Amino acid sequence: MNSQNPVESPTNFIRNIINKDLEAGKHQSVQTRFPPEPNGYLHIGHAKSICLNFGTAELYKGKCCLRFDDTNPAKEDVEYVESIQEDVKWLGFGWSGAVRYSSNYFETFHQSAVELISKGLAYVCFLSSEEARVYRGTLQEPGKESPYRDTPVKKNLVLFEKMKNGELKEGACVLRAKIDMASSFMCMRDPTLYRIRFETHHQTGDDWCIYPMYDFAHCIGDAVEGVTHSLCTLEFQDHRPLYNWFLEKLEVHHPQQIEFARLNLSYTIMSKRKLKQLVDEDHVSGWDDPRMPTLSGFRRKGYSPESIRELCDRVGVAKRDGIIDIALLENCVREDLNKRSQRVMAVLNPLKVVLTNYPENQVEDLEADNNPENEGDGKRAIPFSGELWIEKSDFMEDAPKKFFRLSKGREVRLKHAYYITCNDVIKNDDGEVVELHCTYDPKTKGGWSDDGRRVKGTLHWVSIPHAVDAEVRLYNHLFNVENPEADGDDFIQHLNPDSLIINTQAKLESSLTDAKQGIKYQFLRNGYFCLDTDSTPKQLIFNRTVGLRDSWGKKQKV
Repeated sequence: MNSQNPVESPTNFIRNIINKDLEAGKHQSVQTRFPPEPNGYLHIGHAKSICLNFGTAELYKGKCCLRFDDTNPAKEDVEYVESIQEDVKWLGFGWSGAVRYSSNYFETFHQSAVELISKGLAYVCFLSSEEARVYRGTLQEPGKESPYRDTPVKKNLVLFEKMKNGELKEGACVLRAKIDMASSFMCMRDPTLYRIRFETHHQTGDDWCIYPMYDFAHCIGDAVEGVTHSLCTLEFQDHRPLYNWFLEKLEVHHPQQIEFARLNLSYTIMSKRKLKQLVDEDHVSGWDDPRMPTLSGFRRKGYSPESIRELCDRVGVAKRDGIIDIALLENCVREDLNKRSQRVMAVLNPLKVVLTNYPENQVEDLEADNNPENEGDGKRAIPFSGELWIEKSDFMEDAPKKFFRLSKGREVRLKHAYYITCNDVIKNDDGEVVELHCTYDPKTKGGWSDDGRRVKGTLHWVSIPHAVDAEVRLYNHLFNVENPEADGDDFIQHLNPDSLIINTQAKLESSLTDAKQGIKYQFLRNGYFCLDTDSTPKQLIFNRTVGLRDSWGKKQKV
């Protein structure tokens, strides 16, 4: 891509800006970056930033760097570094060159701070954090200048060197920029550039005891790497004047910061701090719990990277924040998995069916498509016998007229098999239906009749002698309100007690004995499922990725 060949369509306001820059010759190529802080696992909100930054670079045949903004060693960990790289790769992107770290540029940041001090634009401040908060002022009132603001340059240089050498206590002082305590932008009221932290850094060890603040390091990192367009979420919009101030005063390469709306989903939280709280307090099993909005959680739940990228495409690039209905994401994954999932039969809540006229001890193999959406996936053989499992919900003793499933005296179709008619209902001492006695029509093999009679109901089933036992984990929304963060830190009260239902009675068709990690399955009429990472050959565990629409179930809920 060059200035004579900008991207024309489809477009958005970011592409419009980039196109104008290329046409004007401001840049000869495009470079973006994805700069996560390694203080937690990436979530669905980060997916939009990943797709936008890496996708924009791909579109313009430019470069996108992966840079860890690792300026706070107290909250960062190699575990997060590794998980973030895995997530980016899983979404289908690769970064330009080697993985980068803000810590690679610690010396550059330090020299930049010294330069600002030397220009009289930064000073060492000994106000306590509480005092600094008071001096900062409010949105309605200007701040007050620190009594240390006019410390001579030479003394500030000496004090900053003492900070660097570990001669001052943690919390004793900070290095602040000298900007404008009356600014309408709070971030411009003499923001902190450096603080003292006696923490071991996961990349630099104990080489440093002073660490730059994000706002200071981020813009310089962009400049050093030659970023042309720094794409950020809207919360950084008010920080853009500070981003520009640093780069102008340091007289270095000046990327253009452009803000876009973040991706927020209903029934979800996006704060890393709050997600970490869920993990630390054991409300979930870990960062990759399938109820978590983390990319690793979605991956474990069986979501495809294609479905998440599709969501990001559908949401588009906007300038105003909003909450996207999680149903849109679920529709994306349904559409994608419908194309790639193997069809299998699984009975989650089994009810026994005995075919009284089926030849004793006979077993036959019936043919079924692995995926009707893709003939290339071939066919499989399913064992059929005179004893079957069906879903309890597929039988109703006193069925209404529009219940097209099994009831006494009614005929239904067994998928890939035969027509059957229920004749007798067996109950236990508590009056619970435990067994159905039915007859089958041998002339309807394959599930079709030559006499033209119409059967509306089609049920899935599993042969009892060949059934595979499994645990099935049914996941629902982690929260039971649309916006659990509306009450601030009281989000825990909105946890959904039914977010995980564990079913240990599931009966699966025999082909699932050899189920594999990463394979997507559609349990006919139940939803999309995948093998969980906890699964073993002796104990199969499946996660529900997303359910199917159930017209009768919807009617029952009304």
